[in-house]
Amino acid sequence: MSCIMGAAQLQPQRPTIVQLNDAFRHTFVGGKVVMTPGVSALGETGIAAVLRQVAAFDAFTLDNDPFGEHDFGTLVHAGVTYFWKIDAYDRACEYGSPDPLDPAVTCRVLTVMRADEY
Repeated sequence: MSCIMGAAQLQPQRPTIVQLNDAFRHTFVGGKVVMTPGVSALGETGIAAVLRQVAAFDAFTLDNDPFGEHDFGTLVHAGVTYFWKIDAYDRACEYGSPDPLDPAVTCRVLTVMRADEY
């Protein structure tokens, strides 16, 4: 009896969009973090507090994550609502990524903004 593996079984499994977005959001490694003037105005301590909430965010629902990609969330800091969003761009950050599952051709960008700046 021989054991023949199909090509799909020999290929290493690619990470999912959720895994890549969560890893970036938890560590802020592997992409760029940008913030609007309203977030920048918080100063170092406020920015750090907001980013800690972004990293810890796990309240994904069908309302805020309809495609199951863990790429958007809301949080409240000091009574103000903030949004964060992850987008996958090409390495030059000019266009959408040709393959968001491939870090070699993708730059993830996490944007953090006050809700009233949207």
